[in-house]
Amino acid sequence: MKATLRYLAGMAGPSGYGSNSTAEQVTEDCFLSSHLTALITGGTSGIGAETARVLAKRGVRVVIGARDLKKAREVRHNIQKETPKAEIIVLEIDLSSFASVQRFCSEFLALQLPLNILINNAGIFSQNLEFSEEKIELTFATNYLGHFLLTEMLIEKMIETAEKSGIEGRIINVSSVIHSWVKRDAFHFHHLLNGTKYNGTRAYAQSKLANILHVKELARQLKARNAKVTVNAVHPGIVKTGIIRAHKGLITDSLFFIASKLLKSTSQGAATTCYVAVSAKTQGLSGKYFADCNEGNCSSLANDEFEAQKLWNNTQALIHKRLRQASS
Repeated sequence: MKATLRYLAGMAGPSGYGSNSTAEQVTEDCFLSSHLTALITGGTSGIGAETARVLAKRGVRVVIGARDLKKAREVRHNIQKETPKAEIIVLEIDLSSFASVQRFCSEFLALQLPLNILINNAGIFSQNLEFSEEKIELTFATNYLGHFLLTEMLIEKMIETAEKSGIEGRIINVSSVIHSWVKRDAFHFHHLLNGTKYNGTRAYAQSKLANILHVKELARQLKARNAKVTVNAVHPGIVKTGIIRAHKGLITDSLFFIASKLLKSTSQGAATTCYVAVSAKTQGLSGKYFADCNEGNCSSLANDEFEAQKLWNNTQALIHKRLRQASS
């Protein structure tokens, strides 16, 4: 109840920021090293585009991974109108396709750029059951599996960049509070792949739970390697984005109007991602869950180390099997 009241009132938490804080506000006092490079998926609209805009404004080189290159170029144009010196690189990626993720990583690594910040932001919501080209339920394939493979293929570059620069690398998985709706007995890997008894909201929640479990296990592994890279999950808040619009058909217009008054703006929604990505206050923090620019609590299932390791092992086995099949 206290957290809800704090959210509605926009009260600041221990970080000095709260639900009303914007991405520009939380990065105002960040003295960033020059030549930082951030890679953002889903940077063509909503909080992804706002994250790209604000980081570019703070002098970060931004690589936008996007399915729609036309939209990505429009975002780049708009950012450079505001910040003429901004360096924005646009590369094509379809996160639902393992082959596309592989191509993207090859193209990015060929640029021989450092990689300081990886923001796994892209996400879809689908009311109807759809499948990726690998015949995997589309929401899980896009929101979780694609980002898992992307991170796996770029993690060595991040560790190398951190070692050479002395600057901590940061990975951010954009999750959602809706992850807490998932019950333990409903979270089965093979059902997630097949879309068993499909429900769009449940599939979205399950993918967001998987994003947090990915953070938990990757944080453990990075700590064991003594790598100077952190990984955290963020809940951006309920933001006026395309995903919310996709839900609109499920509720009445009047209820949507009332609910929309409680939604965050895009600039507020991007605040937690930007805060975790560049703030000195998050230095050294890893395996955490942030909401409203403050460390928060995720569900007990999301905190389960055994579930995190089991999901990691199942995911790796699946992806490597599919990649072997594709190359044979």
